Amino acid sequence: DKRPGISVQTECSICNVRNVVLNNLPGRYTTLLIDGIPIFSSVSSAYGLDSVSLGGLERIDISRGAGTSLIAPEALAGSVNIVTRRPLKDELLINQQFGSYGHMNTELFGAKTFNGGALTGNFSHNRHDTVDGDGNGVSEYTGYQRNLGGIGFFVDDIAGFKLKGRFDVVDEKRMGGAMGTDYSGVKADGSGNPFDWSKGKNGSPDPRGWVTPDGSGTDTLSNGQAGTFYNDGRAGMSEIIFTDRQQFISSATRKLGEGSMRFAVGYAKHKQDSFYEKAIYKADQTQYYLEASTQQPIGQTLVTAGLNYRYEDLSSTGTDANGVPNNGIDNYKYRTPGVFLQAYRAFFDGNVEVNGSVRYDDHNVFGGITSPRLNVLLNHTHELNSRFAIGRGFRAPTSFFEQDHGILDTSRIVRQIDKAEISDNASYTLSYAGDRLAVASSLNYNRIKNMALLDSGAADPVTGDAITLFTSAQKPVTVTGSDITATYKLTPQLEATVAAERFNYNFSEAGTLAFARPETRAYLRIDYESGPWTGMLRGTWTGQQDLAKFYDYANNQRYNFDGTKKMDKSPSFWTVDLRGEYRINQQWSGFLGADNVFDFKQSDKESMLWVDSCVSIDVTHIWGPNRGRFIYVGVKFTL
Repeated sequence: DKRPGISVQTECSICNVRNVVLNNLPGRYTTLLIDGIPIFSSVSSAYGLDSVSLGGLERIDISRGAGTSLIAPEALAGSVNIVTRRPLKDELLINQQFGSYGHMNTELFGAKTFNGGALTGNFSHNRHDTVDGDGNGVSEYTGYQRNLGGIGFFVDDIAGFKLKGRFDVVDEKRMGGAMGTDYSGVKADGSGNPFDWSKGKNGSPDPRGWVTPDGSGTDTLSNGQAGTFYNDGRAGMSEIIFTDRQQFISSATRKLGEGSMRFAVGYAKHKQDSFYEKAIYKADQTQYYLEASTQQPIGQTLVTAGLNYRYEDLSSTGTDANGVPNNGIDNYKYRTPGVFLQAYRAFFDGNVEVNGSVRYDDHNVFGGITSPRLNVLLNHTHELNSRFAIGRGFRAPTSFFEQDHGILDTSRIVRQIDKAEISDNASYTLSYAGDRLAVASSLNYNRIKNMALLDSGAADPVTGDAITLFTSAQKPVTVTGSDITATYKLTPQLEATVAAERFNYNFSEAGTLAFARPETRAYLRIDYESGPWTGMLRGTWTGQQDLAKFYDYANNQRYNFDGTKKMDKSPSFWTVDLRGEYRINQQWSGFLGADNVFDFKQSDKESMLWVDSCVSIDVTHIWGPNRGRFIYVGVKFTL
């Protein structure tokens, strides 16, 4: 997070569903992979970004742009590949951290090596209390309890293959809205008003409810204004999500002639048992991934060819807020075999490198789709190079989780979508790396066609029941951006980084870019390492965001609880993070840090809650941090 072209976006102020956003495109366009194997979907990644332990990781590769992953064409914005590390010696790592708001995190990682391989094991327990920054009784930061466990294996030679894989389990419980962890009590509390709507910025004149903006409210507030009293208890403003997930991935590679061959398999079983403001949603999802590929030199060209098969289904049951069943509202089953071909060749003594690829997928619903990509790297000098890339990707729309996980107060979702989402991407990057200075600047262009949309304002023409239409945007959405990052080594111990980004958003249909995004961000960072000391200071400036445009005020004005209109543009703001660590000896070290040092949070300026002109309340008015200053301290033990 907090670097050019990359951010983590919260999309609900109550349950805190999050997505990794690349090039400021919707988070559903970012594909998460583990060791190059994609086993996350829009449903599982909604709360799944917190479902990967840091123990035993070698690195995280981030690729921006459509088609950057040869095996994941659905990555319309790019991909995040988490690469595990093969231990070379026995290891034990214990990390214990405590922080503000009842935070506690325990991380355990162990590795046992043997002749020709290694085994790893990891466990993580993480908890955090709910946080209510404005005192109205409705949280902005969800509370959670999360347990992760996994085992990994590495075999250097089995019938000529190098084998690696891992199995992970996830168990998480989170609740936002009402405070605490009384899950069953909150679900049963469906009447009355346990909240104080007069608290916070632009709070209501009456703690029992809020002003009706059009003056048609059936209740009278304490100051005589027309209003609406809240009477849905803790349940009506709470979201409770239990996640149960098992995932397995494995790959095997070996030499084949002068090249290599690879086989890969992935499996994930994801269950979600959730309660969204009295609506119940239970999802059961299965994913498979199979791959066979080979990489061979043909003359001076390195050719990669292969095929893969992706299977993804979703089966859901539930009821709306009135207890009416709406089972299967977003069921789907996708089967997608695909073939891919990539060729790499260097020209002019390696000064020009060309990499071209194409893949063809035969989707069982959307038919055959071709995804090409071309990369050209120019090595101008030993220190200076530039890269041009152009490509296309496609994505099959899945469920309502892509845009609004809370659209459940509906009798059914009517799928009127018959085209896959298509992304065309072009980018140019100029990079310089000297002894003390490194600079990277880039331009990128992204054009999304057939963007999936949800229309929750429709009605069944026969029964009159509320229905949701799942459709496609009629006009493309274009996001263009530029960014630059410069890092300079001031001394052998001290390094400074300055970066900035600028984006432009071109869209005309409401809901295509459903959450506010800034046009400009700037980044400052200082890293220090000397002897037993390491330290980091990071500042991030976020420019104004056009809330009226992104949240479609023209067709649906948003209001505060006192009846005033929401701000047209958010204020610009800084967040500052710092961290220091001291290594006591070879085994022990201690660390202390603070995120959001100056305690800036959106609730000090404007509530994340809002009401429309018809007094319907929602929880998605988000443009700033949902948690204030967070201080943490911990110790590490390594062996």
